[in-house]
Amino acid sequence: PGTLSPRYLAGLRQIGINRLSLGVQSFDDRLLSLLGRIHSASEAVSTVRDVRQAGFGNLNLDLIYGLPFQTLGQWSETIMRALDLEPDHLSCYALSVEEHTPLHSQMTSGRLPWPDSDHIADMYDLARDRLAKTDFVHYEISNWGKITCRHNLTYWHNEPYLGFGAGAHSWLRGQRFYDILDPRQYIHAVESGCCPIAQKETISPSLEMAETAILGLRLVQEGIEQARFQARFGHDLGEVFGQELSRLEALKLIEKTPERIRLTQAALFIANQVFEQFLPDPAESLAI
Repeated sequence: PGTLSPRYLAGLRQIGINRLSLGVQSFDDRLLSLLGRIHSASEAVSTVRDVRQAGFGNLNLDLIYGLPFQTLGQWSETIMRALDLEPDHLSCYALSVEEHTPLHSQMTSGRLPWPDSDHIADMYDLARDRLAKTDFVHYEISNWGKITCRHNLTYWHNEPYLGFGAGAHSWLRGQRFYDILDPRQYIHAVESGCCPIAQKETISPSLEMAETAILGLRLVQEGIEQARFQARFGHDLGEVFGQELSRLEALKLIEKTPERIRLTQAALFIANQVFEQFLPDPAESLAI
C-alpha cells in the first residue's frame, strides 16, 4: 500500500497476474510509523478498493503481530478491520527482528523493547480464536484462507519452484539460488546475456529430507503425508526420524496416524523448537 496506482494494477492484470499480496501489517498508524512503513491505514483501505476495481479476485493481506508497544486490543482491531475488507487470504506473522535493520538497532540500544514471547503467544491465540469464527481455514501455521494458496503449498511441500526478477529465490534440482538483488544490475546482466543468479546452495539429501519434514509440519491439518514422503525419498518417515518422532510424540508435540504426522495444537506455539529436532547437523540451518 502506498506504492500501487490504478494504472499499475491494470498493467498487472493485463499481463496475466491474478493474485496479489499486500503488506498491510497493521491498521494502526503509530505502529506503521514505528515500522518505517510509508503507507497509512487509510491508504491500505483505499489500495484494497483499487485492487478489487482492477479485477483481482484473489487477494491476501499480510499482518504482523508482536510489535513494540502493540496491545492485544490493537491486534484485535487490526484483524477485524482486515476482515471488513473481505480478503480471500490472511497471513499473520510474528515480528521477526533482523540484524542490520533500524528496528534491530533501536532494540539493541534500548530505545524499543524486544518482543515478549508470552505476549506474542497471546496474540497468536487471539488470531486463531477470531479467525476460527469465520469461513477462513487455518491450513498453515501463519496462513488462513477461504481458498488455500497454491504457491504456499508448493513451499510447504518443499517442491521445486522458480522465481523471476531481481532478488527472486528458486529451488530446483537439489539447489537453492537467488538472483541479483539490485534491479539495475539484474537488468544489465539479463540484457548482456549473463546469468543473473547471485548465489547458489547445494542441498544434501539428508537436509532435503529434514526440510521436507519441517515444512510439512507447518501444514496444520495436512501435516507430513507418510505416503508422499516414502514415494519421494524411498524411505519411511519412521526409518529416517524414528528417535525424533518418538521423543516428540512422548512430549505430546506431534500426533501420528497411519496416513500423516502433524503438530498438536500445543506445539503450534513452539513450532520452531520442534523443527530443530529434524535438522541433521547443528551447522545446517533453515530459514523458517
